[in-house]
Amino acid sequence: MDAFYASVELLRYPQLKGLPVVIGGGRRAADEALRDRVLAEIGVGEFPLLKDYVGRGVITTATYAARQFGVGSAMGLMKAAKLCPQAVMLPVDFAEYRRYSQAFKAIVRDIVPLVEDRGVDEIYLDFTDVPGGQREGGRVLARLVQKAVFDGTGLTCSVGVAPNKLIAKMASEFNKPNGISVVQPDDLQTLVWPLACRKINGIGPKADAKLAALGIHTIGELAAAEPQWLVAHFGKATGAWLHAAAHGRDDRPVVTESEPVSMSRETTFDRDLHAVRDRAALGAVFTRLCEQVAADLQRKGYAGKTIGIKLRYEDFKTATRDHTLPVPTADAVQIRRAAGQCLKRAPLDQRLRLLGVRVGSLVKLVDGLVPKQAPAHTAPAQAAIILEAQTGWLF
Repeated sequence: MDAFYASVELLRYPQLKGLPVVIGGGRRAADEALRDRVLAEIGVGEFPLLKDYVGRGVITTATYAARQFGVGSAMGLMKAAKLCPQAVMLPVDFAEYRRYSQAFKAIVRDIVPLVEDRGVDEIYLDFTDVPGGQREGGRVLARLVQKAVFDGTGLTCSVGVAPNKLIAKMASEFNKPNGISVVQPDDLQTLVWPLACRKINGIGPKADAKLAALGIHTIGELAAAEPQWLVAHFGKATGAWLHAAAHGRDDRPVVTESEPVSMSRETTFDRDLHAVRDRAALGAVFTRLCEQVAADLQRKGYAGKTIGIKLRYEDFKTATRDHTLPVPTADAVQIRRAAGQCLKRAPLDQRLRLLGVRVGSLVKLVDGLVPKQAPAHTAPAQAAIILEAQTGWLF
């Protein structure tokens, strides 16, 4: 989907089309003042501007008009305000984004049944066996998908068509917004090899920096590297994958059903918080994150055994800790207590800029209950004994 969150907001506020708009942070007083008014009648000059924002939040997404100023996802809002002070700033509305996400995916599944969900705004389609799917190399089907999504939601999407998921993902970025890019096997050298290594989904900042230090900057240069040399520098599995990816090889199927591995919530503070002097504020945030994760688990029908925390300090270093319970839980109190145990094992000598809570080792609930993993008369008692011993929350 093209600038998904921002595009949803422009459906709500059509008067902002063509203007730089950033989405980020929570709802503020200025946003609340607009909620009860007729949305289409709000003048452009009445919206909050990015230049007036004060805090530590980050941009979730931005319209293409804002991106022309160098503003983008994950950028600090204060930094973005220096690049594009005139941008309109809107709060994140995840409930609305989820509603549109479900809508566009349902529309696509009516055309192509084999769909892999890759998050709120991205899907993979396997149209190998769709009647007419191969016409014009897949371009006809891509146009049909775009039209159906637009007619049903008012949103645009960009489609990458290729023999596998690796290249299709890259191709979807070639012609945004509202574009279609078809990459055939013979197009690899002309369309893919000139690109930076980071364009391969799976090559992150650290791997990219290491490749650059070794003199490899483009996918073509990566493809020319000897497999043994890559294995020597990156290890057997990663080296082999880098060589295969550079040559456009990817045998992963489109997976129509998959279970989530974990669920998490985190927040970046407006200012760095101290574990002692800001104990009350941290405690309130910590409890809210645990409650939010518990609500997510319950809403989606999961419970988890591994409770973890994530801390990011004022120097941007990150620490994680986790604790495994004897039985899965989706209860906020149990998650909070176990997460508190994790905090006891984490360094708290620096101020914190981010705090997160994660629940992993998920199992699917059956009729709202955790599947039996032990005799019913022993598991709850065992859990109670363990949790009673986990006292002394830090926050």
